[in-house]
Amino acid sequence: MSRLLVSFAARLLSAALIVAVAVTAAPTAGRAAGGCSSMARPQVPGARILSVTAVSRPGGTYPFVPAPGRPTTISVPALCDVTVILTHPSIGDRVRVQMWLPQVSWNGRFQAIGGGAFAAGEFARDFAPAVRKGYAAASTDAGVPTRRSGPPTWALHHDGTINAELLTNFASRSVHEMSQIGEQVTTHFYDRPAAYSYFNGCSTGGRQGLMEAQRYPADFDGILAAAPAISWDRLSVAQLWPQVVMNQTRTYPTTCEFDTFNRAAIAACDGDDGVADGIIARPEACGFDPHQLVGRTLTCHGRKVSISQADADVVRGIWDGPRTTSGEQLWHGLLPGTPFSWLAATVNPPLRPRHGAPFAVAQDWIRYFVQQQPGFDTSTVGYSEFERLFRQSHARYSRVIGTDDPDLSSFRVAGGKMITWHGLADQVIFPQGTVDYRRRVEGAMGGPQATDQFYRVFLAPAAGHCSGGTGPTPTDPLAALVAWVEHGHAPDTLPVATTNAHRRKVTSNLCRYPQTAHFPTPGTAPSPSTPDCS
Repeated sequence: MSRLLVSFAARLLSAALIVAVAVTAAPTAGRAAGGCSSMARPQVPGARILSVTAVSRPGGTYPFVPAPGRPTTISVPALCDVTVILTHPSIGDRVRVQMWLPQVSWNGRFQAIGGGAFAAGEFARDFAPAVRKGYAAASTDAGVPTRRSGPPTWALHHDGTINAELLTNFASRSVHEMSQIGEQVTTHFYDRPAAYSYFNGCSTGGRQGLMEAQRYPADFDGILAAAPAISWDRLSVAQLWPQVVMNQTRTYPTTCEFDTFNRAAIAACDGDDGVADGIIARPEACGFDPHQLVGRTLTCHGRKVSISQADADVVRGIWDGPRTTSGEQLWHGLLPGTPFSWLAATVNPPLRPRHGAPFAVAQDWIRYFVQQQPGFDTSTVGYSEFERLFRQSHARYSRVIGTDDPDLSSFRVAGGKMITWHGLADQVIFPQGTVDYRRRVEGAMGGPQATDQFYRVFLAPAAGHCSGGTGPTPTDPLAALVAWVEHGHAPDTLPVATTNAHRRKVTSNLCRYPQTAHFPTPGTAPSPSTPDCS
């Protein structure tokens, strides 16, 4: 049965049934009651299933290593761990789709989980909270390595040509196939289809969510696409821009110097919204000029440093964003108040001058996909070559992985709902890209009010990439999406929280774009109450 038909049938289920499924303490009816020793092979058009394995795992706490040297544990309920291996015969790839299905207290929902950087999927780390809430969860590796660090060596064939099929897997095909597999495996395991299907992703995962809405609009009832890496073909080159500015000027400020500029920007623009909270509410409107700090002396790691004209020029260039040699704006820059440490990192090795340390995803995209030369030296890239690389990437890959088609009419017709939230101090993905995309969707879909019927955006001042930062971040945006999809409660605000300098939890709400928050007592920190949005 197609996702659209399943979704339509699911919408006929009563809210009472969903609640009953979610809170039941007995094993869910169907195959879940008898474990997962037998699992039928799903059918995926254009692909061949190589194997299906299913292992019953008791509930408990298990060791988990989310990154090298950072072991931790995760707690999960009793579940069925299903792995489906498929291939596309004309390609010879090997794609893994993994699912965790709770054996008790299934909430009647399916949740697909996106990836990050060059990893197409996340597994145990993000599966655990999903299954604890009763979701049947799934993710895919798209046939490429799941590590976030390390170069995408899969990008090139042995002869140096682009592996276009694996790129297509990563860009679009594999998430769609995961949704088909997830639908079938869920139905087989529980003896009925999921009542509702959701996609949950941030960064690369956010881009994947938007790709689903654009190309496969009937796959999911609801999509949470946070901090989406849309316009990937331009974004991934633009992420090198801070390094290019430093290369061109041969000026490499220290972290201490960069932090000084940000503190000055926050001090200058904090009060623009009438709230003294150490946060720039609208960083795109912050008019602080970094040249005001020229000549200031500061102490960095016990050494006296004087801010130079060149230092201020670097900061201004990074904030302005990528431009052509004639001054044409190519893409967005870091917003004032955003940490420089990810995209404008510098190092000072022994016996060598200070130099830049490029963001790995940007450097690897240029090396492997644009130049097709893994050894390409990005430290030699100045303004003119940057422009060439930017245009080359856009021309070659926009249709493949740009993921910025504003026509969401099919998603709207399918009844889908989508939420995007983006931190305004995102260190990696420029939030103005999300704002521009939302505006283009409005232009294609009949204006802001028409767009708000199915797609809403929330901007989080001083919040970082997917989490963190000094500003509050959403506490449970997926819950807001579920309430919208299943009960028609379109969110005007999104609950957020942070821990302040006194280690106290501070709660508030974000206003949906393009509205901004106005708190009742100007000149003070925001209260836990809901702000006025206008």
